[in-house]
Amino acid sequence: MRDTTPVISIDLARRLADAGLLWEPEVGDRFMIPNRDLDDEVFSVSDMTIQVDSIKGVRQIFFNGAVEWALDSIEQGHVVWLPSEAQLRSALGRRFESLERLDTGFRCISGGVSFEATSAPDAYGVALVHHLELGGDRES
Repeated sequence: MRDTTPVISIDLARRLADAGLLWEPEVGDRFMIPNRDLDDEVFSVSDMTIQVDSIKGVRQIFFNGAVEWALDSIEQGHVVWLPSEAQLRSALGRRFESLERLDTGFRCISGGVSFEATSAPDAYGVALVHHLELGGDRES
């Protein structure tokens, strides 16, 4: 089953990185590889890749260990991390006050300031960009 959890836009992810949000990749983290004809694909950091295929009409589940991918790599600086809603909220820390559903999306109140976006992760992300640009990773 494909992960259908909303992801932030690549533009917002780039703004977060430019503002100084650091990424220590962990299993489950999602990322994109821009400018390589893969802009529509979201990848996940994983210990193992599982592939389903049919051989002679019988469905097979293949477990491809990370060792198989050792020759295919990309530098972390060439990918764009798509932090999850939980990671964004955690990064807001004590600055986070509330998240409210609106007719048109969500409103995040953080550090006494209101931030609106079409999804909860984007609302957290816009708030976090604001705080990072104001004072680095320090909580206000």
